[in-house]
Amino acid sequence: MDTKILSKAATEARGLAMDAVAAANSGHLGLPLGGADMAAVLFGDILQVNPDKPNWLNRDRFVLSAGHGSMLLYGWLHLSGYDLPLEEVRNFRQLHSITPGHPEYGETPGVECTTGPLGQGIGNAVGMAAAAKMAEARFNTDKHTLFDHHIICLAGDGCMQEGISSEASALAGHWGLDNLILIYDSNEVTLDAQAEKTQSEDTAKRYEAYGFDVVTIDGHDMELFRKTMIKAKESNHGKPTLIIAKTIIGKGIPEIEGNFKAHGEAGVKFIDAARKALGLPEEKFYVSSEVKDYFKSHKAKLIAKYDAWNTQFSAWKKDHPDLAQELEDAIHHKVPNNLMDGIPAFPEGKAIATRSAGGEVLQPLAKAVPMLISGSADLHGSTKNLIKDSGDFSRDNHSGRNFHWGIREHAMGAAMNGMAYYGLFRPSGATFLTFSDYMRPAVRLASLAKLPLFYIWTHDSVGVGEDGPTHEPVETVNSLRLIPNLDVIRPGDAEETAGAFVAALERTNAPTALILSRQNIPAQDDIPLKERREGTLKGAYIAKKESSDLECILIATGSELQHAMEAAKTLGAGTRVVSMPCMERFDRQSDDYKESVIPSTCHKRVAIEAGATGMWYKYVGTRGAVVGIDRFGMSAPGNSVFKELGITAEHLIEVAKSL
Repeated sequence: MDTKILSKAATEARGLAMDAVAAANSGHLGLPLGGADMAAVLFGDILQVNPDKPNWLNRDRFVLSAGHGSMLLYGWLHLSGYDLPLEEVRNFRQLHSITPGHPEYGETPGVECTTGPLGQGIGNAVGMAAAAKMAEARFNTDKHTLFDHHIICLAGDGCMQEGISSEASALAGHWGLDNLILIYDSNEVTLDAQAEKTQSEDTAKRYEAYGFDVVTIDGHDMELFRKTMIKAKESNHGKPTLIIAKTIIGKGIPEIEGNFKAHGEAGVKFIDAARKALGLPEEKFYVSSEVKDYFKSHKAKLIAKYDAWNTQFSAWKKDHPDLAQELEDAIHHKVPNNLMDGIPAFPEGKAIATRSAGGEVLQPLAKAVPMLISGSADLHGSTKNLIKDSGDFSRDNHSGRNFHWGIREHAMGAAMNGMAYYGLFRPSGATFLTFSDYMRPAVRLASLAKLPLFYIWTHDSVGVGEDGPTHEPVETVNSLRLIPNLDVIRPGDAEETAGAFVAALERTNAPTALILSRQNIPAQDDIPLKERREGTLKGAYIAKKESSDLECILIATGSELQHAMEAAKTLGAGTRVVSMPCMERFDRQSDDYKESVIPSTCHKRVAIEAGATGMWYKYVGTRGAVVGIDRFGMSAPGNSVFKELGITAEHLIEVAKSL
C-alpha cells in the first residue's frame, strides 16, 4: 500500500467534503473528515470492486450505515473511478443531482443501499451477508468459486445506539457470518453532545458476547487499519468482525474537530483556513494529478481481477448450464408466466383463514421460484409461511430457505432489505400485522428503493378477538396504504389469497404487503375462481353484478367481503358488490376499467372494512358512506367484537338503506 499517496488522497477527499458542504450550505462534515483515512485504505487498496461494473456479482459491498456522512461516500466514489463526475460532487444536495443528502439506492453508481435512518445500514449489511452465504452455498462448486466477497459496513455511535443494531448484530453472530466486517467509527460524539452524555457501555464486550471478533484500533493509522481489514477478510472461522476505530470527528478543522458541532455545517466558516493548513490550493473541488494517476492505476488492477473472475465465470457457466440459467433468472428476478396455474384450487364450501391459505399457496410458488425465501419473527406456527422441505438457514446450513428471525421485527425488516439489495433473492417475512410498526422504517425504505420483496402480515383486524386492542390493528392497514410504492393487498378468501401471492411475486419493482386473517373466512364460491384470482391482480373487480338497473355499490375488502355479498341479497337486484383487495393496484388501472367497476353515475356507495375509514371516501364520494372502526378494539371472542363494532351484514344493510 502506498501510504504517502493515499494520505494525500485523504487530504483531498477532506477538501471535497468541505467544498461540497460549503457550496450546499448543508450537510455533515464530521464523518467525511474523520473517516477519510479509513476510506482511503478501503477505496484505494482493500475493496474488491470494479468501478466500471458497479453491479459485479462478486464485488465487496460497502454499506455506509451512517448515511448522514454521504460526502465521504460520494467523494471516494468519484476518486476511485465510478461514474460520478466532479460536477455531481459540486451539486451535492441539489435538485436532480445524483448526490442526494443521504445515499439512495439506484441514484448513484456504487451506492449499495438507501441509508439515513441510523442503524438500518447495519441491518442491511447483515441481510447482505446472509444472502452472500446463500449464494456461495447455491452456486460455488469444488472447481469454481464465484462468490467469495465481503460485506463492509461503516457505522457511527448513532447507528450503534439504535436498537436495530443490537437485533441485527445478535443474528450475525448467531449465524456465524464471517463475511461481515462492521467498522464502528468511534469518535465519542453524538449530534447533541459528547457521547458520554448518553452511553457508558463496553461495546467491545457486548459484541464479543454476540459472537464477534472484536479489535480496537486508531482509525487514523492507515497501516494498522489495512492490516486489521486484511485479517478480517481472511477470517473464515464463523465469526463476524467488529473493528472499533477510534477517530477524531471533523479532523482537519481545528475549531470543530472532536466536538459535536462537527456533525453539521458549523465548520463551514473555518474551511478556508483549514484547507490552507492541510496544504490544499485555493482552487475548490481540487484533485491532484498524482491522486488521479494513482486511482487510474488502481482501477486497472481491479479490472484485471474482475477479468480473471469473468474468465472463471465463463468456465463455470459452460460446466453448469442449469445453475447458470438459475443464476441468470435470479439476476433478472424472472418468474414463470404461469405462476397462477400451479396453485391448486381450494375446496368449495370450506371456510379457511387467509393466513392458512397463504401457507398452502406458498408451497407451489416456492417450487416455481427457487430464489424465494421466507422467514418469520418467531411466529411460523401462526403466520403459516414455512417453506416445507427447504431447510432452515443457520450457521451450519446456508442452503436453508426459511429464516427464523426470533423476536426481532426491526432487524427482519432491514435484513430483508439487505437481501433484496443483494440482487438475487426474493425475500418475504412475516409477523402479526400490529407489529408491522416495528418494521415501518425498513418498509418505508424498501418502498423508497423499490425493492422486490413482500411482507406476510397476519391477524389483520379485530378478528384477533380475545388478545384485545393491543393486538388488533384497526388503524394499521390504512397507515400502510399511505406509503408510496407499497401495494397493500387484503384478500377476501382463499382464492383471492392465491392471486395476492402471485401479485407479490410478479411485482419486481417495489414491495408488497399481504394482509391476512387469523379467523376463518367463507369461500366466495358464487364468484368464479378465475375472477377472484385475476380480479385480485387488478386490485378490484365486480364480485356480484346487479341483475337490474344499478342502484347501489357495496365495496368490500378482506374478511368483510362476506358481509357485502350477504347484504346484497337483501338490498336487491340493483346492488353491485365490488371486491377491492388492493387500492393501489386498482388505482393503476385504466380509467375505462375503473369506470366499469365503479361507475361514476352511481352515487349510492358504501364501503366496509374492519378498520379506519378515512381512505375509503375517495371511492364512495361525499354522498356515500363507510362502515368501519375509528376507535381501538376490545378483548372478546372475534365474532362478538365484530358484532359490537358493527362489522356485520345487518349493519351494512342499515347504512345502505339510510343513504
